[in-house]
Amino acid sequence: DEDLARGQKLKKERGWSKVTLCLGGARRQDSVKEGLRQIRDCDLVMIHDGARPFLTPDLIEDGLKIVGEIEAAVAAVPLKDTIKLAADERLIGETLQRDRLWAAQTPQIFSFNVITRAYENLAGEVTDDATAVERLGHKVQLYMGDYKNIKVTTAEDLALARIIAGEWKRS
Repeated sequence: DEDLARGQKLKKERGWSKVTLCLGGARRQDSVKEGLRQIRDCDLVMIHDGARPFLTPDLIEDGLKIVGEIEAAVAAVPLKDTIKLAADERLIGETLQRDRLWAAQTPQIFSFNVITRAYENLAGEVTDDATAVERLGHKVQLYMGDYKNIKVTTAEDLALARIIAGEWKRS
């Protein structure tokens, strides 16, 4: 795989001795599960989306402070928009209570044992690691993320990412 080869080259050039690279899977959860198979002898696992380029040291440090208490911490931001749950034909079925809604981000940080058990016991599909841990019956603590920690997956996201990157260059 071309990306894996490029990653191996970077690892060697930059002397990243604690980095392990592996092939991803068809789904995000398959990639995470493979990554977990590759690591040994660690206490904590931090999982971060490659599509979120604006990770800050503060986001990492804040998560590390929280994870020790509960073994599962997820960066998230309170929603600003009102969320409508659509019924058939896009008719509003319900308006969700905004003050209880958060948008999950990464990093998502877990004790190695908790996240490994979650993926070993996972049935069905999940869109983030916290969901796998929740299904295990384990509590997950939210901590304040960053509204600039966006996931870049669309042309509109890319336009916003360019603005954020410009701000980073100026600061």
